[in-house]
Amino acid sequence: MAEKEKKDQGAEKQEQQQAEQAQQQPQQEQQAGAQQQQRVWQQTIKVDDSDVVANYANFCRVSSTPEELILDLALNPNPFATGEITLKINQRIIMNHYTAKRLLAALSAAIQRHEQVFGVLETDVRKRVVS
Repeated sequence: MAEKEKKDQGAEKQEQQQAEQAQQQPQQEQQAGAQQQQRVWQQTIKVDDSDVVANYANFCRVSSTPEELILDLALNPNPFATGEITLKINQRIIMNHYTAKRLLAALSAAIQRHEQVFGVLETDVRKRVVS
């Protein structure tokens, strides 16, 4: 009889292990599906700047449409001149408003880091001029 009880206990353990595996399998499948879905949204972006042309701008005009934001950049060779000045726009960047918002956040973070190291940037020229 003791042998029969041992066999029954062994069979019960096997059944219990199989039941546990059956419960774990859907969880593992869900986790695998979530990881696969997460991989779908991940991107690796490589930037090729081998043909980049750098321009300097000290003038920026911002305009927009309901779909896009437009940045016109130019160089003002004499920013303190008086009278009418014509500037030639040498760069126009057009982006959607989502990209513009991400750009705003990135620029804000860069300016904050700069100001932490070098001090506050005063944008009013009259306040920067030392008499």
